[in-house]
Amino acid sequence: MDDLQFGTRNRRGDWAPNQHLEVALFWTRPLSLRKVVEWAIGYVWPWNAIAIGTAWLWWYFIVPDMTTMKTLGWAWVLELLVANWIGIFLFFGYFELRYYRRRVQERRFKYNGRFPAEQPSDVFWFRSQNVDNFIRSLFVSVPIGTAIEVGLLWAFANGLTPMVGWREHPIYLVALTLLAPVVHEVHFYFVHRAIHWGPLYKWVHSVHHNSVNPSPWSSLSMHPVESAVYFGVALWVLVLPSHPFLAVYFFHLAGFGAVVGHIGFDRLEMADGIAPRSHAYAHYLHHKFFEVNYCDNGTFPLDKWFGSWHDGSPEGDRRMQERFNRKKRRVNAT
Repeated sequence: MDDLQFGTRNRRGDWAPNQHLEVALFWTRPLSLRKVVEWAIGYVWPWNAIAIGTAWLWWYFIVPDMTTMKTLGWAWVLELLVANWIGIFLFFGYFELRYYRRRVQERRFKYNGRFPAEQPSDVFWFRSQNVDNFIRSLFVSVPIGTAIEVGLLWAFANGLTPMVGWREHPIYLVALTLLAPVVHEVHFYFVHRAIHWGPLYKWVHSVHHNSVNPSPWSSLSMHPVESAVYFGVALWVLVLPSHPFLAVYFFHLAGFGAVVGHIGFDRLEMADGIAPRSHAYAHYLHHKFFEVNYCDNGTFPLDKWFGSWHDGSPEGDRRMQERFNRKKRRVNAT
């Protein structure tokens, strides 16, 4: 495909789409039923559908029965950790292998014109973003996320948190499952905004932002504190009466879903003429500019409401620069 039919490339080789980002279409006026339906389909397919699918597979084939989970035994805990390792490795690894190793579509639709392997840096372990991000994702974030998942499953099994049954309340649990991505995005926005505060950014979140040019393994490359608050979205099941399946589902939303904003390509070429949108542009702009798009353009336009929205347009650049200038003036005045 010719990516210049859909966007432009600057002198450095960075590509940007012609179409600017829009907030969820039911917030725009006049309201268009067609666009709302398109948004609803995009809300479920493909990324949230993948998370539901993988969570279902884990629930039926990996997660043990409630009696087993009453005791924190090494066998079932390690089995769940290994399953999470394998799942994340295969899922992230697919995108890494296809688009960054084999480079099947070369640099077409790639936001940053260079690949991380072409940019060694001392900020990364072994001067390699790929190696650094791989180690942090698999051996820091996944174990921490699994520990939270295990703790919640153990709490459900021991009656320490209220559980709602599928047979008794199927509509409520289906609705909660469908709304879980909204809970995740709101949680992500506020914890993400918090770790951009000076000291927390310096000691915690800067680890993730070392990957200015993100790739699939950047998705969960985090400081342990950030991993804990990020996967801590699953702790909402302690507040909302739910089912242990939701604890598993929140892990999959946070874990498998993290790849969405870090693919680095606007479209993913699958076959001739078939190149679905990745929905990665909003978060790419966050990695590029640091202080915009904290929640990746989700259901609620939180960034727009709180003044951190960047739609990729020149007007978005202007608003961002004005915000930076105001911040600079405040700092200089103190």
